[in-house]
Amino acid sequence: MNYPNSIKKKNIKVINYANRGMSLEEDLNLTNTYYLESNIAIIYKKPTPIKIVKVCFDSKKNATIKEAYFKLPSTTDYNGLYKGKYIDFEAKEVKQKKSFPLSNINAHQIKHIRSIIDHNGIAFIIVRFTLLNKTFLLKGEDLISFVDTESSKSIPLSVFENKGYIINESYVPRIDYIKVVNDVYLGGKK
Repeated sequence: MNYPNSIKKKNIKVINYANRGMSLEEDLNLTNTYYLESNIAIIYKKPTPIKIVKVCFDSKKNATIKEAYFKLPSTTDYNGLYKGKYIDFEAKEVKQKKSFPLSNINAHQIKHIRSIIDHNGIAFIIVRFTLLNKTFLLKGEDLISFVDTESSKSIPLSVFENKGYIINESYVPRIDYIKVVNDVYLGGKK
């Protein structure tokens, strides 16, 4: 386009590919809202317990947290009920193509998953390999078995491919992990 006084304006289109897709947490939150509204399951994201140390009051009704600390180590990300069964799981995204670093899961989270299994609950991890655009559900039992028997500091992608379950993405629900839970833990019972 030509402007007066010989000023030329170029239309430069900058394409930003960052955050093209939704994060795993956003996808799970949308999925859980769908499950709740459709009366399929009741699954919630657990809040991280914090201790508020310093608060600034701008007015009587407006307060801003200025300083806070994590109160306790959190357990896992999500928990709830599906068909009378307690469900508890951790969700992680990784950029690696060949493995999932175990450093992404804390020792107290492994202990918590172990406890859920010991009490006949359903525990698992959902891992999204973002560069591969693949999301897997790995049973808590398989995670615990790997941690107990392997010396590796990461779980190879092959473990997810052989023992895990791919979770296909769709519009609604975004990540239908309950379909996998139903098939794997409840034998496909409707």
